[in-house]
Amino acid sequence: MENQRQKEKLNNVVSFIPNGEYYFNKALKAMDKDQMDKAYKYMKRAAELSPDDAHVLMQLGILEMEAQNFEKAYELIHTAYSIEPSEPEHVFFLAEVSGCIGMIRDAQKYAEMYLEMEPDGMYVDEAEEIIEFVQYEHDEEEPLNEEDSEKLVAQEKARRLMENGQFNQAIEVLEQLIERFPDLWPAYNNLALAYFYIEEAEQAKALLHQVLRENLGNLHAICNLTVIAYYEKDDQELSQLIDMLKKINPYDWENRYKLGATLALIGEYEMAYKWLQSMKKKGFAGDTGFYFWLAQAAYFSGHVEEGKQAWKILVDLDPSKDGFEPWIDVEKETDEESLENNREFIIEKIVSKYSTHRMFGFFLLSKSAYKQEIIAHPKLIDLTKYSGVEKLCLAYALGHEFDEVNEMEKHFVRSMEVAEELYKSTATITLEVQYLFQMWFVLSERALKAEYQFKNIKALAAAVEYMFFSTINSKKVTKKHYALKFGISTATLTKYVEELIEYLPFD
Repeated sequence: MENQRQKEKLNNVVSFIPNGEYYFNKALKAMDKDQMDKAYKYMKRAAELSPDDAHVLMQLGILEMEAQNFEKAYELIHTAYSIEPSEPEHVFFLAEVSGCIGMIRDAQKYAEMYLEMEPDGMYVDEAEEIIEFVQYEHDEEEPLNEEDSEKLVAQEKARRLMENGQFNQAIEVLEQLIERFPDLWPAYNNLALAYFYIEEAEQAKALLHQVLRENLGNLHAICNLTVIAYYEKDDQELSQLIDMLKKINPYDWENRYKLGATLALIGEYEMAYKWLQSMKKKGFAGDTGFYFWLAQAAYFSGHVEEGKQAWKILVDLDPSKDGFEPWIDVEKETDEESLENNREFIIEKIVSKYSTHRMFGFFLLSKSAYKQEIIAHPKLIDLTKYSGVEKLCLAYALGHEFDEVNEMEKHFVRSMEVAEELYKSTATITLEVQYLFQMWFVLSERALKAEYQFKNIKALAAAVEYMFFSTINSKKVTKKHYALKFGISTATLTKYVEELIEYLPFD
């Protein structure tokens, strides 16, 4: 009974992933302090956790407008309006963002609606300006028609759903869109990616081949097939597709971006750099994705300083990327046999059926040069399959700041400090010492369930090393050696060995 209670308590520990209201309030506080980068990050997270909260979507839409991401803003504000059409603020901002993307008839319609709803409202002057502007511009520009508006809204909604990992909902939106517009090829391409993300690779490939049959030479379809072949390790197919991509010379900026980003993702850095670097002069202010791929392609194709400069621009745009440079661990002198930089080994651990293997895999991920690539993979990380402590390990790998007022999180952080102490002791993790770390994660998982407090970090690390190496060669291993190594007394070492023995999996 007690064990069941402890298990339920541990599985309910998800305080490191707070709810949407928590992040919404943090965003508002950041806005009050004029910390707009933090405000955007928190508001985006709030929208991910509360996708049906009109007020959250509305505020994120306003922030996207301020960043001049008008298509994203339109979809968010339009969704907020669909949820709460009687809210005057939603109507006003729908008018404003409609004007920003050229939907001037809608801008006028919603501005007039707002004035009817709130003739003395706080946005009356702005609404009247929108109407005046539309009337002036009416004969100057051809506005988007109703079909263009429908396509834009649906594609932006699907994009946002996919960004939030809601792939089945995105599939539903895109399938309805394709049924309505059977030659809308971007929708097919995004639908194929959504199918791939839910592990329906054959359906994804079938859609992409359909696009190539009916829209010969569609670059996005070729690029998406390339990404699928790369992740599926289909070397023959990948080689053929890469040869095809290397022969393509796109003049369209969107196609250059897609080609460059795809080549960077699969490690064809020199060609990726050629296309992405050619786009710099056009200017991509605010486009974090562009600078991410440019930085990676430049650095790994030998243009090290340019890569670092591109990353600096990215960090200026998105400070949360600071410290996550793709090359950060590559620049450290590491053993060629280190498991931290063995991509396949890390993936093997992360997808293992054993929870302690996954915990170890996340710890390796925190040290790995492949962290960004593995985290970005659509099928490797699945929060729904993880226990509470595994989620904590993943959060640790991602650099999450824990709340040590929370007892569970405090104990978890201390358990990871023991792992860090072991890492410092071994300098790197090789095949030979992996079982030392694996042993620790077995012990720590069981100790966390028992609410163990991990009081003496160095003593615990010493105890684990002594227990592990004494099983390999009991005659040559002494407590005195490990006590001296970690700067503790033999008596203290003995005490912690005895404590940890309680958590060995004898049952």
